[in-house]
Amino acid sequence: MMYFQTSIGTYLDSPYHRWKDRRDIGQLALEEVILPGVVIDARGLAPWQALGAECFYHVDVRRKAVLVNFGWDRYWGKEEYYAYPFISREAILYLAQENAKLVGVDTVNIDSSKDVQRPAHSTLLKQETLIVENLTNLETLHGNHFRFFAVPIKAVGTAAMPIRAFAEVE
Repeated sequence: MMYFQTSIGTYLDSPYHRWKDRRDIGQLALEEVILPGVVIDARGLAPWQALGAECFYHVDVRRKAVLVNFGWDRYWGKEEYYAYPFISREAILYLAQENAKLVGVDTVNIDSSKDVQRPAHSTLLKQETLIVENLTNLETLHGNHFRFFAVPIKAVGTAAMPIRAFAEVE
């Protein structure tokens, strides 16, 4: 059997990434990976600082791609990239409750690597909310209405897949 590393660059996590009885990348529908989007400005947080749920209260996140701009893409290729802010448990629960369809971040991981429970991956993927990590240039979306594209190749039995993520600004 041949193995292919799929969690590299900007990539999409399917529910199968955390839950082996859930859908894999090959089972995702196109309308799940092309969504209206909103961007949250979370620039200014420090390494290992959690983004609170209150940052999402002023935005309609229902059935949308919710992208969090920590501004961390500026550290890509540097050691600082691996000490990053993340989304708090309370915020993850809020996004799940409000039925966000995809949550993306411009960090290496949506969860703190110090939390082995991986609350974002566990909670969001269990309810079929997709995750995108290692995004870039999210600051260009501030104040715009846009549609977010996170289309992977249809790879059967695959938990994650690199994507060419982009937004179509209206």
